[in-house]
Amino acid sequence: MAADLHPARVFRFGPFQLDLANHQLFKNGVSVSLTGQPFEILALLLECPGQLVTRDQLRARLWPSGTVVEFEHSITVAITKLREVLGDDPQHPRFIATVPRHGYRFVASVSTPDGTAPPAHPPAARQHRHRREWITITMLAVLAVGLAYVVVSRFWISRHPAVIHSAVSGSQELTARPASSTTGVAFNPPPHSIAVLPFVNLSGDKEQEYFSDGLSDELLNSLSRIDELQVAARTSSFYFKGEHADLATISHKLNVASVLEGSVRRSGHTIRVTAQLNNALTGYHLWSQTYDRDLGDVLKLQTDIATAVASALKVALLSDVATRIEVGGTHNPAAFDAYLRGRKIAVVADSEKDWRAAIAAYTEALRLDPNYALAFAERSIVLRTFAGSELASAPAARESFDKAKEDAEKAVALAPDLGEGHLAQALITQANEEYERALALAPNNAGLLEYYAYHAAWGSIEAGIAAARRAVELDPLNHFSHLALGAALYNGHRYQEAIAPFENSLTLDPQDPRSYGARGFDFYALGDFDRARASCEGKPDFWPNQVCLALAYDKLGRHADAEAALAKARASQGDGAAFEYAEVYAQWGDNAHALKWLETAKQVQGGVLGLRTDSLLDPLRKEPRFQTIERELKTPE
Repeated sequence: MAADLHPARVFRFGPFQLDLANHQLFKNGVSVSLTGQPFEILALLLECPGQLVTRDQLRARLWPSGTVVEFEHSITVAITKLREVLGDDPQHPRFIATVPRHGYRFVASVSTPDGTAPPAHPPAARQHRHRREWITITMLAVLAVGLAYVVVSRFWISRHPAVIHSAVSGSQELTARPASSTTGVAFNPPPHSIAVLPFVNLSGDKEQEYFSDGLSDELLNSLSRIDELQVAARTSSFYFKGEHADLATISHKLNVASVLEGSVRRSGHTIRVTAQLNNALTGYHLWSQTYDRDLGDVLKLQTDIATAVASALKVALLSDVATRIEVGGTHNPAAFDAYLRGRKIAVVADSEKDWRAAIAAYTEALRLDPNYALAFAERSIVLRTFAGSELASAPAARESFDKAKEDAEKAVALAPDLGEGHLAQALITQANEEYERALALAPNNAGLLEYYAYHAAWGSIEAGIAAARRAVELDPLNHFSHLALGAALYNGHRYQEAIAPFENSLTLDPQDPRSYGARGFDFYALGDFDRARASCEGKPDFWPNQVCLALAYDKLGRHADAEAALAKARASQGDGAAFEYAEVYAQWGDNAHALKWLETAKQVQGGVLGLRTDSLLDPLRKEPRFQTIERELKTPE
């Protein structure tokens, strides 16, 4: 810890006091919530007051070699959070001054309990023991079974590419770009691995970006249907949109050997697509081509590009590759256009208006082509997601769920070999055979793997963990894939292993309240109730975190606060979170109320997947009523 540099483990500045030993910040003697990267950055700044702490030094300290995160964004987010807690103005800093393009400097006076100022040691002087100790303290973010169940039932349902100019169709030679070196560590990605970057929109109309992004996404999906290829998933590939990362950076972050990039120019019902495949290790291009096509021929275009890429990578293709790529698609250009608009909205949807707009776009696609199986599957998934969200009223949720079921059935009937159709069915039925059929048809679909990881964790722990690990391989910059892996490991009672993926989830999306709750539930399982409280208080308006607080407050002797936290959850959820209330009462030692709420959960929630493995319910397991409920629900072995 900081004692390696200075005998004191407490630093005072203004009204604040930082206690490194207990990992706490106080303002005028009152504890202030500050954890994770913001806490660590403050500690670094205080240990060398007045000196420049560069962003590279922060990166080296906070993210050990090999950690896959976007450190520039994460440092900015952490500094912003730290300034909010300190009440600091970046334009007129009292504590933290930005040194443009370099880093940060702590400008306030700092003292220790003996009244002396700490010596100004550079961050590099700190011992590695400090890093290990900090990781042990702050990188715990494991999703408890109750929260994992909530995630399933309620929430699951860039580099800027070079503009490629083309004047004529046909083969096109593009300027090769050497990849810059990012590390001296040997890098050996899978030989047939590839990322598809979002293609540049050259249509002269920014409103057409949904089309260039959508076509990039469809090409990515086409490539992922070739079993011999490992294709980075959409979230991770599109992570670099608008960024200026070089090929080496992209390949290291995504663990891929090649990168496909290009441009799209649309004019009416015709498009020109220029694509280039680059060796990410050398920077030299492997293949390039320009295609002029009618929009009605877009399915054939996807097949042509995918097969050309596979050939350039020396992948042996099966005779049915075109059928597999084009399954469930459409030859109607207007339907395809509507489908892409729906996909664009669904990817970023965070309001009822968004969800309904996505549904309307898919509905338009299906009006134009009633046999568009992929549109039925995607609309089903969106309807199911909306039905399970807090945005839908009870009648709207029921209507959406019923419609989702109907759409899933149509998708499978129209295209029995469409993996997305069986995924839609699986989300409705939670039938293991539907998940397994979907995986057999689309083994490289990261979203499907994430869904399956949650599902399998209740019955086949190892299968769930394996699926989640594969999702992380395919989608390393998507915090949901790390969330899925953490949940799968936690449900397998592999708590220490779950720490790293959940910390990655929190790093990749510091605003996701689930990650705060995940860490809180994990601290609770570890018996560290005060840190459970602090973590869940980080996002206290999220109702599962209120459940977490009800548990933590009770263990800390704050029984009135525990009751109040549970009351807040009940006020927002009613009987819809009966299972979670049962967990709370079981931990409070009130078995009668716990069993009552479990009976309600059986009626209201239809089934409780976590019943058999949920450690929060352990106090109930010898109760005859609990055993009866368990038999009646036929929970998976």
